[in-house]
Amino acid sequence: MAEAQLEDFPSLFSLKGKVAVVTGGSRGLGLHAASAFLQAGAAKVFISSRKAAACEAAVKVLNALPNLAPGALAISVPADSATVEGVEALLAQVKKHTDRVDILFANAGATWGEAFDTHPDAAFAKVMDLNVKAVFNTVRLFTPLLQKNATLKDPNRVIITASVAGLGIGTLGAQGTYGYSASKAAAIHLGRNLAIELGPRHITVNSICPGFFPSKMSNGLLDIAGGADQIAQANPMGRLGMPEDIAGVVVYLASRAGSHVNGEAIAIDGGAMWAKGELAIAGGASKL
Repeated sequence: MAEAQLEDFPSLFSLKGKVAVVTGGSRGLGLHAASAFLQAGAAKVFISSRKAAACEAAVKVLNALPNLAPGALAISVPADSATVEGVEALLAQVKKHTDRVDILFANAGATWGEAFDTHPDAAFAKVMDLNVKAVFNTVRLFTPLLQKNATLKDPNRVIITASVAGLGIGTLGAQGTYGYSASKAAAIHLGRNLAIELGPRHITVNSICPGFFPSKMSNGLLDIAGGADQIAQANPMGRLGMPEDIAGVVVYLASRAGSHVNGEAIAIDGGAMWAKGELAIAGGASKL
């Protein structure tokens, strides 16, 4: 039957020939995503972070992957996305290599943990600047390159790294991440506004909301919360996030498979956010 036919299913998740820019791409979730883009067929993946040495190290690892398409290349473009001048510098470096961008992964971010009563104003501002304002500036300045070859049938993509902390309640107490939680909620809402703004320009905007993945940023919070093993055991799936969990979602959103998904925030946490709610309900019921 005609209704059962799918157009070129083998290429549904392919990123063949695509050009991607990954901010915060030298480690952690950004590096996982960059690896996924390359292995899904991307032709160029630009890796950006503040430290040039870290970008170079990441690019070396990525270009040594065994199953890349012929000519596929990761390229180091160090820049500080926290300032508009840094984003402009990043754009200028990317333009030296390409006149178009098909995938923009706005992943650069920061956190700060401290008690509510002593939480520094400067720390809150730093987190908001990088996690929200920098996302806006990066998308705004890269939009001309994203529009370059975007079409109704093949829109280009913006993916924002948010967090489950932006969907629910983040870390409170002695190492409270108040600015981080607020910034990730703001990033999700910003993404939805940009999705409507840029949809008519054939650009989709979606957010991913990871839970706990072992990384330099999260390891401290894992320790405070009781350690990686304890957090893993409390997860409905019995484990923490793995690189493949990020890879699968970002390739889906960046490929033809995700071309009609726009303005969404996808939690990647094994259901842990809902388990927290169940525990809270159970705790409340025990007091009745």
